[in-house]
Amino acid sequence: MKKVTAVLIGAGNRGALAYATYALQHPEELQFVAIAEPDQGRREAFQKAHNLPDSACYTSWEEMLREPKLADAALICTQDQYHFEPAIKAFEAGYHLLLEKPMSTDPIEVVKLGQHAVKYDRIFNICHVLRYTEFFGTLKKIIEDKKIGDLVSIQHNENVAYWHQAHSYVRGNWRNSEESSPMILAKSCHDMDILLWLAGSDCRSISSFGSLSHFKAENAPPQATDRCTDGCPHAEECPFFAPRFYLANEGWRYALTNDVSEEGTMKALQEGPYGRCVYKCDNDVVDHQVVNIEFENNVTAAFTMCAFTNEYARTIKLMGTRGEVKGIMSFNKCEIEVTDFLTGQKELIPLESGVDDHGGGDSALIGNFVKLVREDRIHEGLSSASVSVQSHLMSFAAERSRLKNQVVVFKDFAEEIEFRS
Repeated sequence: MKKVTAVLIGAGNRGALAYATYALQHPEELQFVAIAEPDQGRREAFQKAHNLPDSACYTSWEEMLREPKLADAALICTQDQYHFEPAIKAFEAGYHLLLEKPMSTDPIEVVKLGQHAVKYDRIFNICHVLRYTEFFGTLKKIIEDKKIGDLVSIQHNENVAYWHQAHSYVRGNWRNSEESSPMILAKSCHDMDILLWLAGSDCRSISSFGSLSHFKAENAPPQATDRCTDGCPHAEECPFFAPRFYLANEGWRYALTNDVSEEGTMKALQEGPYGRCVYKCDNDVVDHQVVNIEFENNVTAAFTMCAFTNEYARTIKLMGTRGEVKGIMSFNKCEIEVTDFLTGQKELIPLESGVDDHGGGDSALIGNFVKLVREDRIHEGLSSASVSVQSHLMSFAAERSRLKNQVVVFKDFAEEIEFRS
């Protein structure tokens, strides 16, 4: 078996932990030979884990990509707004490419990346990990096998969870649409993609409503301090009190600091963004949003993203002409129930994978990418960049609808973006 070599650009949670660990678990399949990461602590941790020489460790992607091609493939896992330029440079340098979602925070750049995917004879896939999960793969097969007749409509919920919203979209990197992207793109482009895939047809029209309702200054309780660590009088009663969450959940501390000890975590909360009061941050992304979609085959979909849930989970209902499907993918439960209208019989399909590792999607995505590179299967893969353009543009169209309070005809919107690109 040919071993695939790769370089990593961006050693954060997704790059270093979700994806690159595949090489440590399957060293016969994948080997990382270089890292580009500006944060010294993360760069050195990755160097140690993958046994890299100093000469293979770069402080920037620009420095790395000035070198002659170093590996078969490049994984780009930088922050959202820094995807486009390194992706273009790496692709043009001859690398097969796996790019973290979203492709870009700019719809014009998304279209240009899709054009590159068609132009060059190289593999260019996007990290739409839900397509690789057992859960959504089973749903897709149920539809294709006509177990519920013809698909008519989809109800899909992304239950963000109150603590995840506070971490990522109030205090964290995706809190401000100007600095990152709208919530529907940053969090739910996965869901736009999976709805497009399950519907099996192009988008015809889209509408959306939503707002930032709760996490803002006027909702702060009286005498709330700017930081949770400043002796806030509401510490015991506030569900968003930062020290309680991070001290109880060691896995989330990596986003705060390289020193994940209790002392290091408290220092990060006292000094960094994750210790701020959720009512006194510079966030502007929505905390709840609904999107209605009509596809060209007349399938309709209703999607809800909401911060105010206890459980971090995705729930879905597929309605067909001969039956229905209900499903849940969460940390503690992952199952699908199929009901036949004629017989009334219910088939329960328990699945092993929950939302941890995105329901097994993270490792399956990397395994699939490695296989494509090893076998030189160009323009294949469930999440090729050329395929992913439409679901990204659906997110941008939904945001336009939300902001302008109008139904967006998708074909017109896509043609506008393509003309501008």
